[in-house]
Amino acid sequence: MKKVITLLFLVSFGFTQAQQAFKGKGDIKVNVGANLQDGGSGIQGSVDFGLGENFSFGFVSTYLLGVDNFNGYYHGGPTFYSDHKPEFKDRFDAKARINANLSSVIGVEQLDVYPGLSLGLHNFGGHVGGRYFFTDGFGVFTEIGFPIAKYSSNNDVFDHLNNQATFSLGASFNL
Repeated sequence: MKKVITLLFLVSFGFTQAQQAFKGKGDIKVNVGANLQDGGSGIQGSVDFGLGENFSFGFVSTYLLGVDNFNGYYHGGPTFYSDHKPEFKDRFDAKARINANLSSVIGVEQLDVYPGLSLGLHNFGGHVGGRYFFTDGFGVFTEIGFPIAKYSSNNDVFDHLNNQATFSLGASFNL
């Protein structure tokens, strides 16, 4: 019972002390968190710079730490892979992105919902995310990214790692 009361107190304190999530021009947000997807998991880092009341641009990068090795014939090809490991280029992705920050549109200052587009090393894609700030400098974020068009028609063994839907969550900081 003590744990439940403590949890309710912390949640209610967090909501009553919440701060503005996106301030507009000159605002800088940094996100650091976990990246979860099919075939691997890793870390994601991003930074967004406010350009206007509802618009920002930024950069995001991911690195997959835990990737499943591949054994067998890939898509029925002639080559047999035995414990094939991904290279750095298969694990890493970097993207430039733009966001439409909707906190002022939806009327909730503490919550910033941001759909956007990204142009990366492996594909052109989109993302939808949200940030909630408990204090002026600290909050949490979650984000779903998805490819719209990939650059190559290659179907290499690990080509799917950077060309699929991803889910990220972690901490957000206001600089």
